Amino acid sequence: MTQERKLGWRDLGDSRIALMLALGFSAGLPLLLVFSTASVRLREAGVPVTTIGLFSWLGLAYSLKFLWSPLVDAFDVPLLARLLGRRRAWMVVCQLVIAAGLAGVAVSDPATNLAATAAFTFVVAFGSATQDVVVDAWRIDAAPLEKQGLMAAAYQLGYRIAMLCAGAGALYIAEFLDWRSAYLAMAALMGMGLVASALSPILDRALGVAAPPRPGFDFNRAVKAPIADLYVRTGKTLIPILVLVALYRLPDFVAGVMSNPLYVDLGFTKAQIATVAKVYGVWIGILGAFAAGFSVAKAGLYRTMLAGAMASAFAHGIFAWLSTQGASVEALVVAISFDNFAGSFAGTALIAYMSGLTGTGFTATQYALLSSLYALSGKLVGGVSGFMVTAWGYTAFFAVTAAIALPVLVLIYHVGRAPTGGLRR
Repeated sequence: MTQERKLGWRDLGDSRIALMLALGFSAGLPLLLVFSTASVRLREAGVPVTTIGLFSWLGLAYSLKFLWSPLVDAFDVPLLARLLGRRRAWMVVCQLVIAAGLAGVAVSDPATNLAATAAFTFVVAFGSATQDVVVDAWRIDAAPLEKQGLMAAAYQLGYRIAMLCAGAGALYIAEFLDWRSAYLAMAALMGMGLVASALSPILDRALGVAAPPRPGFDFNRAVKAPIADLYVRTGKTLIPILVLVALYRLPDFVAGVMSNPLYVDLGFTKAQIATVAKVYGVWIGILGAFAAGFSVAKAGLYRTMLAGAMASAFAHGIFAWLSTQGASVEALVVAISFDNFAGSFAGTALIAYMSGLTGTGFTATQYALLSSLYALSGKLVGGVSGFMVTAWGYTAFFAVTAAIALPVLVLIYHVGRAPTGGLRR
């Protein structure tokens, strides 16, 4: 039996870590351009908040990616797969689709042709969601278990850097040039992912060895077996577990759709939003993620999940207060501080929980299913968030999103008591 080697500083020089950083950047870049940054552009173009809320449904591709993820795993991209291998071919296709979609968004004008903007935004979301499936599969195949922590850390760092570019960077370009230049610049930045895909090793099926493609799609192997394995290990607790996963980030997803329209309606400039929400806020979010990781290690998943739910509720209460303060930069800093810390804390806690629920041999498929589920309810309800704001106003809206934490806390308590709930680790 080989002895497990401890990781050291030399492992940071592993080329796979650098590739994971670039692929994390490629995965993180489209997200804000579909949601947060897009909502600022739409609001400035005079699009009603009700329509902006419905616009978030275009991002349902992120929540439904589990439906076509088995197809991505079973079939090759014609011609290109022979040159690059299955994983790399799919990554390249997805990145080209995303870049083309961003270019389409750039040349469309939501003030005069909202349908075209919506269509290109959906192309970006679909390509991005599919890229997530392939990158996750490549990460799992590319490194042994003892290096998955470093791979995940590199992915998160690249993702956060991309969010700075797609958030603050795009807003600054739009402020000093225009929205067309901003989106074209983001399309060009997808080139980083293309370079990483071209340089990544071919690891389609086995670690370090390029394996031949499977003969075709096997429904039992690709879909039925992972779900059956999850049920065998959790039993009757599976239903409340899935409900908890679906609801845990619901307040953040629903409120997040309306946060940027709130900033615009309060009178903040794009530069102010970029500096506070997209630059300062990203670093506060990184701090929240590290705090959650420390909490999981020291206090356990159960207490960390409880803390994340309560922190998110408090942050939404702060946003209700912000809606009464006008264009106060100081109030915006306070709100962003609480919101980004709490959101990253809760998000990291949920990722740790979902990762622990996956079983050996089904990690990629089960994680794709769970990660799709946790965003689905938020996307669906987020679509009508604009109608809520129109009917209730921003203050009452954020108060309601804060109150969603109550049933979430009850679910955490219930699942935490079950031996197969996965929270008592």
